[in-house]
Amino acid sequence: MLITAGPTHEPIDSVRFIGNRSSGRLGIELAQAAAKKGWRVRLLLGPVCTPLGTPPTPLTPPTTSKGDSRLSVARFRTTADLQGLLEAEFPTCDVLVMAAAVADYRPKIDADALKKAGGKLKRDAAGLTITMEATPDLLAGLKGLKRADQTTIGFALEPAERLEESAKDKLVRKGLDAIVANELRTMEASSIKASVFVRDGRRIDTDGDVSKAKFAPWLLKVIDEVRGDEGARKRK
Repeated sequence: MLITAGPTHEPIDSVRFIGNRSSGRLGIELAQAAAKKGWRVRLLLGPVCTPLGTPPTPLTPPTTSKGDSRLSVARFRTTADLQGLLEAEFPTCDVLVMAAAVADYRPKIDADALKKAGGKLKRDAAGLTITMEATPDLLAGLKGLKRADQTTIGFALEPAERLEESAKDKLVRKGLDAIVANELRTMEASSIKASVFVRDGRRIDTDGDVSKAKFAPWLLKVIDEVRGDEGARKRK
């Protein structure tokens, strides 16, 4: 299982960046729960402030029968970093859970001006205008690489009034098997209330707000349902 978690930091110069408030907590919980359940997990983790295992508590990743750790971690900072990791890791995974909060836009950097400034733009009373450019849609970019036996799970973080519509649109447009729809208040929170929309038309809801620690095994059960019993049997 390949899981992405945390924010991206898109540089303005060598010191400053544009980022978001994602804590990476949900993705970390998912990675730990999946490893305990028997998955070999590869966690792609963004620039979060808390080390792996906190929250909730430090955890020694489970091992396989050969003594190998079931959980390994690779770090990324920018959308471009994550794109490179996904292109390398996606072909060999069975399931991708895209829980990272990837930037939709990044500053368009004038390399010559930045070099002239020595890497750090000086404060100017006239202000600073930043031109933004769209980042690539990473999940949509993987659509053409997806094998028939792979499962891809996306996330939709939107205001409540457009959450379902946006989630269903992303489900189709990105070629996903299922998408987790959750409201903006989930970011940085310790709990989550979510609906999973499945490609076959099913909708599966959490029982109100649940802690992210409890949500992780709940979502793993949903993933098994989406994949059928084959994945669960393979890991036993």
